[in-house]
Amino acid sequence: MLYIIYQEDAPGSAAIRARVKEAHFAYLETHRDILVLGGALLADEDPARIGSVLIINVPNRAAAEAFSANEPLRCAGTFRSVKITRMRRGQWNPAAAPATAEGN
Repeated sequence: MLYIIYQEDAPGSAAIRARVKEAHFAYLETHRDILVLGGALLADEDPARIGSVLIINVPNRAAAEAFSANEPLRCAGTFRSVKITRMRRGQWNPAAAPATAEGN
């Protein structure tokens, strides 16, 4: 089952993000078998990160909750809110994705 994890940063969390960045990426790498898509939420006209979204493929909500609860950015207190919602895959068009992480 697919779950989307929508996380909004707490005020002043940029320093936390910087400190935990490597542990965050290492955690995602160890879970690459369930990670479908992940990326930072960005302000409209600013490269500043304002949160993140992860889409994972796990057997149930308990697995999604466990993944989220152990994610280093969440453990460090980066987020003011975390919402986990089950979703189904509808349209699927990887060719429409941008060529770069920046969206170009």
